[in-house]
Amino acid sequence: MKKIDLHIHTIPTESDSHFDFSQDKLKEYVDSLHIDCIAITNHNLFDLEQYNSINNDLDIKVFPGIEINFEKGHLLLISDDSELEDFEIKCNQIKTQITTSTDYITISNLKEIFLDLNKYLLIPHYEKKQSVKTEILNELKEYITSGEVSSPKKFKYCINDDAKIVPVIFSDLRFYDDMVEFSPKQTYIDLEEITLTNIKNCLLDKNKVHLSEDEGHEFFQVFENEQILSTGLNVILGERSSGKSYTLRRIKKLFDNVKFIKQFELLETDEKKDVEKFNKWLSVKRSSVSELYLKEFRDVVNDVVEIDINSNERKIENYINSLLKVASEEEMKDVYSNALLYNENHYSISDSSTLKKLIDSVILLIENEEYRSIINMHIPRENLIKLLQSLINKLREINETNLKKSWVNSIVSNIKIQLQSFTASISINEIDLYNIQMEKEKINKFCTITNYVKKEKIIDKKEIRRFKIIASTRKFTCAQELLNKFRGKTRFSDAFPKYDNPILYLDELKKIPLLEQTNYYLYFVDVDFRILNEHNIEVSGGERSEFNLLEKIQDAHHFDMLLIDEPESSFDNLFLKNEVNEQIRDISKTIPVVIVTHNNTVGASIKPDYILYTKKDIVDKKPIFKIFGGYPSATKLTSVEGEEIDNYNIMLNCLEAGKQAYDERGKCYETLKN
Repeated sequence: MKKIDLHIHTIPTESDSHFDFSQDKLKEYVDSLHIDCIAITNHNLFDLEQYNSINNDLDIKVFPGIEINFEKGHLLLISDDSELEDFEIKCNQIKTQITTSTDYITISNLKEIFLDLNKYLLIPHYEKKQSVKTEILNELKEYITSGEVSSPKKFKYCINDDAKIVPVIFSDLRFYDDMVEFSPKQTYIDLEEITLTNIKNCLLDKNKVHLSEDEGHEFFQVFENEQILSTGLNVILGERSSGKSYTLRRIKKLFDNVKFIKQFELLETDEKKDVEKFNKWLSVKRSSVSELYLKEFRDVVNDVVEIDINSNERKIENYINSLLKVASEEEMKDVYSNALLYNENHYSISDSSTLKKLIDSVILLIENEEYRSIINMHIPRENLIKLLQSLINKLREINETNLKKSWVNSIVSNIKIQLQSFTASISINEIDLYNIQMEKEKINKFCTITNYVKKEKIIDKKEIRRFKIIASTRKFTCAQELLNKFRGKTRFSDAFPKYDNPILYLDELKKIPLLEQTNYYLYFVDVDFRILNEHNIEVSGGERSEFNLLEKIQDAHHFDMLLIDEPESSFDNLFLKNEVNEQIRDISKTIPVVIVTHNNTVGASIKPDYILYTKKDIVDKKPIFKIFGGYPSATKLTSVEGEEIDNYNIMLNCLEAGKQAYDERGKCYETLKN
């Protein structure tokens, strides 16, 4: 088994924050973490002189490489060390073409520069920032063996998903003198002799790629001293002030996208503050659910908000009056008013918004990868491309016609103005009757939709263990509720009496100062958000804290790791055993979970996959912190230095306050039972 890190930076570029490279720190990193192989992969450049210096200084395999800004993603390209001068020449072409952080190389550029891509190891950013798009990966699939991911969670996800390519995880480090800790992100591969060809062959097989030396992808390295953790559920035990919470904070610092539930975080001693905090959370949730539910309704409101009914009625009245007057003055017409263009209407300009939406929809179908197989099953990609071309051609045709109409309209306007200046006869007022009728139909539809939206109904329901989160719609009942929604100084007393007439109510909303037009839709229906217990009763003070913990644990699905510091400090054992433990076990199936505890309900009943024990020794009047690890069933826990400690004694001391206390409690329980 070899430990490799093929993503290391030694020169700051436009794509980096500045750092002063320390070769001594790189050597310390390689030695302290027992790295077997590295690759130097600076952004868009390769420095042969520096590479030779590093290669001569290290006693491990060092490959030359480059990290390329590639098709709006990042790509590691790693070479053998047999043709260094040729590799430098090719990398210099990259350096010449990429002069800013926004420049990038295309597939054709890549092939033109490096010619035979089979000679190199290509590793794109995969489940990581600056990921290379799937369609680009498909075009290079014959050359790509693996993809770089950003976390153990994503590594495990890719390993278990047959559709994903082989994952690798690297440090992506920049080395400088003041570095305090090194990243634990490296990949273990089943390999004896390190060559580029052997690594490429190894990276073709997910069974040969691991997160730790001994247990493959079921464990991953967490600290630079090679301490490991399970990708499932871990429990940290230890006596008071032995470094448990300190270890948890170290883990948080070393990894990105971590959910950290701190000790006492959810226990609020001030009832008023607790209610305020809970209501604030409810308000945020209510707002997000409301916006999601009313998203389409918002578009409906925005579509009619500019319609002016009174203005349309005045236009029709003026049009009819002008018709009557022109008819009554028919005998008084002169040569100017008899001209055909005198009463000519303008061409109507075609609306292309629907066509543009269609084009966007077809583009979405073409570019979508998640449901590619289903789309292709019904509509072949080539047909979608042809449809897109036809729609674009139609849009060009409409735009061209609109330009011609606008040009003709401007000529007609100028002629009419000149004709009108030479005659006393009036002209017929211009009017777009079709548009007025369409706006009338929009208003009718708007009223129908609004009355439907205002009907009381449950719009969202979610269960978290014994709690239910229910969101339902209801009508506003008074102007004060509208004001509470606004949360500012204004008045709704004139608007609310017209609440049951959607279009008149909208007109009144337009008159309210400070009320933004984009938010009118929020004042038609309210969303009621409630948290209920298993008896369908709204939660009490103690239940609020229990719900908050369960909700935070549930929310951890959006993170790459969950850390919890002593949940027993805030909750009773029955709640922990019946509610928390099972949910944590479920979460640990998808992300690594680490819990600090001194409670047997959490530490033992939760059945962890791996245990860490922290210990503090005083050496020369200075505290020395040690970490021991192992399976819960192991008789001994072992430190990375090889020191062992009895697991039995640790369990009794940390979870039961020692054997004597454990035996005494057993006798008490037996006495009560009998």
